[in-house]
Amino acid sequence: MELKKIFEKIFQIGIVLFGISFLTFALIYLSPGDPAEIMLTACGNIPTPELLTQTRIELGLDKPFLTQYGEWLLKICKGDMGYSYSLKVPVWGKLISNFFITLKLAIASLVLMVIISIPLGVLAAINRNKKIDYFVRTFTFIGISVPSFWLGLIFLSIFGVKLKLVPIAGGTANLKALILPAVTLALAMSAKYTRQVRTTILDELRQDYVIGARIRGMSERIIMIKHVLPNVLLPLVTLLGLSLGSLLSGTAVVEIVYNWPGMGSMAVKAISTHDYPLVQGYVLFVALFYMIINLIVDSSYKYLDPRLKEKH
Repeated sequence: MELKKIFEKIFQIGIVLFGISFLTFALIYLSPGDPAEIMLTACGNIPTPELLTQTRIELGLDKPFLTQYGEWLLKICKGDMGYSYSLKVPVWGKLISNFFITLKLAIASLVLMVIISIPLGVLAAINRNKKIDYFVRTFTFIGISVPSFWLGLIFLSIFGVKLKLVPIAGGTANLKALILPAVTLALAMSAKYTRQVRTTILDELRQDYVIGARIRGMSERIIMIKHVLPNVLLPLVTLLGLSLGSLLSGTAVVEIVYNWPGMGSMAVKAISTHDYPLVQGYVLFVALFYMIINLIVDSSYKYLDPRLKEKH
């Protein structure tokens, strides 16, 4: 039964990836601009009509839409994502190298987000409508309202230009260059996550088992640690998994602000140069990773919640 469900999930992932790949290919195909002309201009060549025609033939851009898509899809099924038009490197290799750089940023941001949001969410919930709760809710309101690119520019101005504690130019993926992008993303996400933690804990504190525990004389600390927190783990893990997936595809603005050499900045540059293979590979790679994360999160439910394990 378990194996059947796994095959069903894999089949669903395949269908979704097929739809995403077709839609992405169609949008790129219909977008204005000629990738052959852009590529020749970037290389310093004069795009004469003869050279443009030859380049289009070499890239396969002279073929009908369905033929181009079919050939690309066949290569994808064989594990070949093609070569980047602008960078002249294999798309798969470029994606993998940039993926680990973005993954480093995403994990650092998630760790900081958890460190910030869970204690603040718990404090706000157990001190509902008190000064601490109002302070936390104000912090989350500001965090949700402030755009991440604006926050990044402020941080660069303070810690980079004035205090000279971090590099301004960026372009590297070392620990020193990681600090500000990770903090910027963590602050933006922790505002939403803190609210979710607070709401989930408040809902759990209204449950009958909590009221019964209080009647039996159990301390609030024991109730929170042994009963409430394990029960709120399930929705929080779901949000954590979704946050990791969204980070890998949604860090482009922050990466550009800090010149972080990750997948987001790579995708923006690929779009600006009409690098079809790189854009298609990026979208497909992110979609696949996002669905794998969701599959892992779904599979973890029965281990986190014994009630679901009994149903299975």
